[in-house]
Amino acid sequence: MPMYDPPHPGESIKYDCLEPLGLSVDRAARGMGVTPQELAAVVNERAGISAEMAVRLARAFGASPEHWLGRQLAYDLWQAKQRLKHAEVERFWPTGPIPDEHVPFLQT
Repeated sequence: MPMYDPPHPGESIKYDCLEPLGLSVDRAARGMGVTPQELAAVVNERAGISAEMAVRLARAFGASPEHWLGRQLAYDLWQAKQRLKHAEVERFWPTGPIPDEHVPFLQT
């Protein structure tokens, strides 16, 4: 079940990782091998978590890269759904059968 209005993952980094360990953004960034500006942008919710940042977060604070990317994805999807709630989008349907070789996700 999708989370309702999930928090930006930067909030989790700030309150679940940095604060309990008494780490500043500058100190954590040095330890993670990123610039303080890069980490601050995520912590202050001005940037999202990239795949590379997810790997670094996993190594620094635990969990898995997939966990960190999952939090970002949940946040991004919820935001997009809110922005596009009333967007008009045309639905496209094929006019005839689609051969299985053209639909890779249907192949077993």
